[in-house]
Amino acid sequence: MAAFVWVEIVTKPIVAIVGRPNVGKSTLFNRLVGERQAIVQNEPGTTRDRVYGLAEWGGAEFTLVDTGGLENDEIASDRADHEIVRSTRAQARSAIDEADVIVFMVDAKSGLTAGDHDIADILRRADKPTLLAANKADSAERRANTFEFYELGVGEPVAVSAYHGNGTGDLLDRIVESLPEAEEEEETEGPNIAIVGRPNVGKSRLLNALLGQERSIVSDVPGTTRDSLDTELLWEGQPITLVDTAGIRRRGRVDQGIERFSVMRSMRAIDRSDVVLLVIDATEDFTAQDLHIAGYVEDQKKGMVVVVNKWDLVEKDAKTMDEYRARAQRQLDFMPYAPLVFISAKFGQRVDRVIDAALEVINERRKRISTANLNKVLKDAVAKHPPASRPGKWLKFYYATQADTEPPTFVIFCNDPKQIHFSYRRYLENEFREVFGFSGTPLRLSFRGRHEAD
Repeated sequence: MAAFVWVEIVTKPIVAIVGRPNVGKSTLFNRLVGERQAIVQNEPGTTRDRVYGLAEWGGAEFTLVDTGGLENDEIASDRADHEIVRSTRAQARSAIDEADVIVFMVDAKSGLTAGDHDIADILRRADKPTLLAANKADSAERRANTFEFYELGVGEPVAVSAYHGNGTGDLLDRIVESLPEAEEEEETEGPNIAIVGRPNVGKSRLLNALLGQERSIVSDVPGTTRDSLDTELLWEGQPITLVDTAGIRRRGRVDQGIERFSVMRSMRAIDRSDVVLLVIDATEDFTAQDLHIAGYVEDQKKGMVVVVNKWDLVEKDAKTMDEYRARAQRQLDFMPYAPLVFISAKFGQRVDRVIDAALEVINERRKRISTANLNKVLKDAVAKHPPASRPGKWLKFYYATQADTEPPTFVIFCNDPKQIHFSYRRYLENEFREVFGFSGTPLRLSFRGRHEAD
């Protein structure tokens, strides 16, 4: 098998939003992430849990983190919920530790408080680039009064209204200016294969089974692996790098901050991978979090193999595997192209098929289709199922060409790209897959007007 070369994989910086409760952190988060998703991710069917999100401004992408409100102990004693406050504070501190840039949000409506001073003290000790956002500055009077927040000693406040979107462009400009230089990994031979999934599904045990030795901790306690661990090895003469990541669990189930925000390390591992192994527990139904992880992988246009672990614990007959595969494809309806491999990491059953499947996906991601073959399939697909068109203006397709690989990217020229419904986009993608394969990898389809072909 030919050697692959992985180069210039860039991890996204992390921006954390912190502040007191009810100052508008989640509103700002939804505003910044929602705008980005409306432009870039216009596909239905992806389930996501809003612990984090992807944001983009001026060509720069970063991961945005929403945190729980920070409160001081005096407020906690009045409400008799010390444990909740301590847990929330631990989560926020972990987000601060992971972040490259911090957005400190205050409330221009209620004004400066002792809680704001407490948080400012924490942020000064963190010694991270910090931007002060004075939210709810919906009137000229409130914008003028934001000067009082200079007293916090963390810089000039940016007056914003997260609800209405006022001032968010200025804040995004400041965020982008504060982002660190993009870090590019050193050029290495072989693909990066990230092992991801919820805690306690057997990721580390799978890694150990692949390596044939105990190279990482294996435990039945969820979240044992806190950091991403890179392990280089030769697989039948092919150099590859395996990345074992911290378990990703649902937001409401996380008790300790370090556990919750280890998800950031996992996201970075996905960012710099070529193929992702999504490990699923065969004894449990697909969860929202499984779909959440898969959705992030699809967003990043990475290859994916679904690894169904603990298959030894499932009562089986001749139809069990086919039934499970059909159920998985229904639930992963936004990426039914992902192949499934059924294994028992504990007993080493079929684990060798995992890497073989990942390498097959990489080959699919590198595949190139001739323009002649591509246009024949496009012509046949349109003839079999013509697209819906507006009265008086029929939608016509002229030709298609493959523009790139990893992921396979196709440019399709037509007379009116705006008429193309997402369902027809999906139909054409399925027709391409029916003929050309592309197992395990998302495709990019870009529709352009005829004048753009000249």
